[in-house]
Amino acid sequence: MPLAHELEQLTPNLSLWQAFDLAVKADLFSTALLTKSGLFLVDPIPLAAPAWNGLIAGRTVAGVYLTNANHFRNVEETAQKTQAPVFAAEPVVAQLKSATSKKVMEGEQIAEGVTVIGLEGAAEGETAVHFADDGGTIVIGDALINLDPYGFALLPAKYCSNQKQLRRSLRQLLDFSFERLCFAHGLPLVSAARARLEGLLR
Repeated sequence: MPLAHELEQLTPNLSLWQAFDLAVKADLFSTALLTKSGLFLVDPIPLAAPAWNGLIAGRTVAGVYLTNANHFRNVEETAQKTQAPVFAAEPVVAQLKSATSKKVMEGEQIAEGVTVIGLEGAAEGETAVHFADDGGTIVIGDALINLDPYGFALLPAKYCSNQKQLRRSLRQLLDFSFERLCFAHGLPLVSAARARLEGLLR
């Protein structure tokens, strides 16, 4: 698992870190959202100690969120280090060893202003999570990407269980208000993300 060294602050409550993974030949992105309930870490990869200490900095970690069965990454180690629960869809939780694992359901609010969105047609147990604060942020696993050579796009069909079903599932995201969209693979969209997604799904 690659080690990220730098933390990028996108807003006062939103940070990300990334590293290139030779095993999968792709950039891996992780996201941290500070909410009223505490800090949520989504699909975390290892982060070097100075950056990690700056991220945590006396904050309570409310949860570690796992977006699908392909993103175990450093999730359980992070949960153990922070004593935070792991949130994931049922088929993913079944593969976790952590005693603090919690199953999430589509539409479930796991904390104030933090809502789970189930996405069928991509990877096993694929979900996105919506954070309502600051104009809204959605963090997504593999269902959408924003990296070369594809740009901002649906997960390519060869990696989907059913890309047509995925396209239909993604329309659920438009029920939410959000300015930003963060990915497990690719640079975030930091403004007008909902409008960009609506255009992609037309």
